[in-house]
Amino acid sequence: MKMRVLFSIEPLLHQWGIAEGYIAPINLAFGILIILLGAFLSDIIARRLILTLLARFVERSENTWDDIIFEHKVFNRLSHLAPAFILHWSVGYVFKDYPKWETLFQGAIQIYFIVLILMVLTSFLKALNEIYMTQPISKDRPIKGYIQIVQILFYSIAFILILSVILGKSPIVLLTGIGALAAVLILVFKDTILGFVASIQLSANNMVRIGDWISLPKHNTDGTVIEITLNTVKVQNWDKTISTIPTYVLVSDSFGNWRGMEESGGRRIKRHLLLDMRSVKFCTPELLEKLKQVIYLKDYIQSALQEIEHYNRINQIDPEIVVNGRRLTNIGVFRKYVQLYLQHHPKINQELTLLVRQLQPTETGIPIEIYAFSSDKQWANYEGLQADIFDHILAVLPEFELRVFQNPTGEDFKAIR
Repeated sequence: MKMRVLFSIEPLLHQWGIAEGYIAPINLAFGILIILLGAFLSDIIARRLILTLLARFVERSENTWDDIIFEHKVFNRLSHLAPAFILHWSVGYVFKDYPKWETLFQGAIQIYFIVLILMVLTSFLKALNEIYMTQPISKDRPIKGYIQIVQILFYSIAFILILSVILGKSPIVLLTGIGALAAVLILVFKDTILGFVASIQLSANNMVRIGDWISLPKHNTDGTVIEITLNTVKVQNWDKTISTIPTYVLVSDSFGNWRGMEESGGRRIKRHLLLDMRSVKFCTPELLEKLKQVIYLKDYIQSALQEIEHYNRINQIDPEIVVNGRRLTNIGVFRKYVQLYLQHHPKINQELTLLVRQLQPTETGIPIEIYAFSSDKQWANYEGLQADIFDHILAVLPEFELRVFQNPTGEDFKAIR
């Protein structure tokens, strides 16, 4: 009775001589005004007093997790529970003589409670994901997909509870009815279910991480993974466009992940040039004398000539006939030069495979392929290194009396005429 007096001025209205027909509405309006005022004051106290104290504590704290929780307004939304409790506690006193209105307002307050708690949990989950992203393990094991699953679960529970409040039915009864709609829900959330299963596979098998460079030619995607969610994987292509790929595509289709290259000691160079077969010949003494002046080839040529001379002498081979015995060729010396050049190059990883090989000759010439690894894995630097190497090789080819194969152009026909 004492608490009800707080929300009622009925005795005063009788003393003031207010007509009987106006007393009840005025008394009800006063009660509503009081509970709204109480809710407003409690909201101000909770937000300005409590949140101010919490803000000072967070600023002084050396931890980062509390800053993240505060920035996601978890405490701000929690403070709104204060007016909700005031409304829930006082509605019974104000609408005691109006049971239908009491039921209606209590239902609205319950829905407000459900929505508010849902917002608090959603903000906390987002903060939790951001806190996790500050940890080194987040690059290998993103949890955003799992966070989204929990969010969907919370939204589903909130939807069922709100529906039960509106219909005045038990949530268990509603769950029984929803079970009959399972087939429809599976169709509606097909992509979500596929994405959830795919995200588990991607995480368990460590197939994709944020920051990985992946290539999906089928989807015209080639770039860095910037986000992995329950349903999609966002990739920033090298032209700065953003591709959004369904998560399950990375499980159902093939794709290339360049993480192995980035974690290794280098980035592979595998490129060839075509030599004109008509320029291949045995080295003349004059050519060998000139090539001996090359720092990388001096020791090699001397050693090779001694070995060849010893072999020809033992086998009594007449050196006057060119096809007899062993001789150095300009293409062989050129391959050795390129190999030695790469072995002395400061930007080539010498611990990984290094080959200079001759491939199957074709109608376009003899392919000489370089197979090596750049120690610098940055794309721009890697491309620059490749260009520098082949610039040098093309420039020194004439020193070995070799020519690059090239289809005839207009200038070639002019020279013939």
